Amino acid sequence: MPHAASNTQAKPSLRERMNAMRNLPPFLRQVWQTSRILTIASLGLRLIRALLPVAMLYVGKLIIDEAVRLAGAGPMPPLGEALASGHLSTLLELLLLELGIAIGSDLLGRLVNYADALLSELFTNATSVRLMEHAAELDLEDFEDPELQDKLDRARRQTMGRMSLMSQLFGQAQDVITVISFAAGLVIYAPWLIALLAVALVPAFIGESHFNTLGYSLNFSWTPERRQLDYLRQVGASVETAKEVKIFNLHRFLIERYKLLAERFFLANRALARKRALWGTVLAALGTLGYYTAYAYIAWRTIRGDFSIGDLTFLSGSFLRLRQLLEGLLTGFSQVASQALYLDDLFTFFAIKPEIHSRTDAVAIPRPIREGFVFENVGFRYPDAERWAVRNLDFHLRAGEVLALVGENGAGKTTLVKLLARLYDPDEGRILLDGRDLRDYDLDDLRANLGVIFQDFVRYHLTAGENIGVGLVEAMDDEDRIRDAARRALADEVIDGLPAGYDQLIGRRFKTGVDLSGGQWQKIAIARAYMRDAQVMILDEPTAALDARAEFEVFQRFKELSDNRTAVLISHRFSSVRMADRILVLADGRIEASGTHEQLMTEGGRYAELFELQAAGYR
Repeated sequence: MPHAASNTQAKPSLRERMNAMRNLPPFLRQVWQTSRILTIASLGLRLIRALLPVAMLYVGKLIIDEAVRLAGAGPMPPLGEALASGHLSTLLELLLLELGIAIGSDLLGRLVNYADALLSELFTNATSVRLMEHAAELDLEDFEDPELQDKLDRARRQTMGRMSLMSQLFGQAQDVITVISFAAGLVIYAPWLIALLAVALVPAFIGESHFNTLGYSLNFSWTPERRQLDYLRQVGASVETAKEVKIFNLHRFLIERYKLLAERFFLANRALARKRALWGTVLAALGTLGYYTAYAYIAWRTIRGDFSIGDLTFLSGSFLRLRQLLEGLLTGFSQVASQALYLDDLFTFFAIKPEIHSRTDAVAIPRPIREGFVFENVGFRYPDAERWAVRNLDFHLRAGEVLALVGENGAGKTTLVKLLARLYDPDEGRILLDGRDLRDYDLDDLRANLGVIFQDFVRYHLTAGENIGVGLVEAMDDEDRIRDAARRALADEVIDGLPAGYDQLIGRRFKTGVDLSGGQWQKIAIARAYMRDAQVMILDEPTAALDARAEFEVFQRFKELSDNRTAVLISHRFSSVRMADRILVLADGRIEASGTHEQLMTEGGRYAELFELQAAGYR
């Protein structure tokens, strides 16, 4: 059981928080690139709206002064006569003006919200696409690194949650203009009120900044635990795990584990929330004290006759709004700095560069491949692993040859295939293709010439035809090619039995989906490999859910349809791989033996021993 305390990150320093502000320009550039029209519309509408509060307050002052003037002018005639005589014309004009400003402000606010909502949706979509595109470029090694998984999780959350930052930044720009207009009025009447206001707000700003930073630190340090909570939710309420959860009564265990982690996270958040509420109240009281000090001064000046009643209303209202706006700006600045720290998670993920990529002078894969692949003293060790996954691999995979790899779990079979597909690069030695280093070839072209199906293939919750078509997305709409691939993989009978055939949604994630057995899924997956006109075909134990006869039929068909292609087969069933032209026996990451089935049986050793053990199980 992990403990949050072990992951706690030190609170970011003031310098780190200020440095995080460097993320704002690229963030705003992304917003601008998302939609220039909507960005201009949002900013332009806010600019107009920024001037309306001071206009509204000043018109209110004029209304009060006019009402006081009329009240002091003597007895007022009845309403109808007063209207007809024009006594109330100025007052009515001011009231209508204030009504127009109020309606205009509300309309502008709704238009701003509309523009922001559209821009937010477009930005989220664009950033999500960029996130997926960048993830597709990263190395497989990156995805097997827990630390990068934490970064990816945080980046994914920022993709969905950072558009509030845009609205906040634009809103602050609007508030700055409003503050300037209010401050101009206060400076004319009593300049020292501005200084009093600033002094009263500084403590609240410092407190807000401090607690925003603590909140970021808490969320950062709890990233692994949040991922565990997501995982437990998925395992505890998923169709893929439902059978085992019920059979083993796992729900109690999962619920208790979830409750334990959730309780710890809740307690950490509650402790921070309590401190924030307590100190926030104390610091906010200082700002309130400053406001009422200014209010008392303005009231005294009004009593002395320096200010009119309208001036009193305007100044007290201006000071109150200015205090609220400045408090919001200072708090907002602190929140922006905090959110800029969160943006670090997004941009840090985008800054990760893949180590496996095409060189600038990369060349195309030979067509056809003439000599094949040569492994020269190849060694590879997974990151942070002490044990070599494979080492001292020396062999030749000849063009047009069907090569089988056998060995016990952990022998290095799948690692060898990953090296062949450049999902990893060797730590030692090199792999040659037609006499040239594999790293010299264009990476996309290399993988386009490989048809690979792994044992842990993906079950796409798409239609049966699309599940096959993803093997060559460019031919996704080629029904004849999809049907031919299904026939080659013996998946056509499976699909013919579905209610909607190739258009049937498969998997249980969606309402109209039909689930398949493990063996049926595997035949669909194998059909993907046949979608490609690949020069090299690799089947990495994709038939584990098939019985021995079905697997033999799939491999026999595979050999017949190889059309002199280079092929690699991996299987635990030795009866299936005996059809290969040559068999490599791997043990502890090294090649222990090589030859045909007959040669290896004659030699004895591990292959003959394991073959006899399996054969005995079928007798």
